[in-house]
Amino acid sequence: MVTAIVMINCDINLIPEAAGQIAGIDGVSKVYSVTGDVDLIAVLALPQYDDLAGVVTESIAKVPGVRSMHTHLAFRTYSAEELEQAFHLGLD
Repeated sequence: MVTAIVMINCDINLIPEAAGQIAGIDGVSKVYSVTGDVDLIAVLALPQYDDLAGVVTESIAKVPGVRSMHTHLAFRTYSAEELEQAFHLGLD
């Protein structure tokens, strides 16, 4: 599984519509409206690395209102839930 984080800048009047459309794209697991330097952050969960280009350049980039994007690939996930699962012995 490949996880990517896409930072997206949008036309200010189209942020809600763009977010809704992006959320409906296959491979997009979550879309956040955020404060700061970008308008939206999309989290992608893709079966393989080769799927990334299609989702980013052929789908997200073509959503009306999207002006620019920066894509980051995740190397490793750290979360309390995953740490708990790693040490769970099944002794319930």
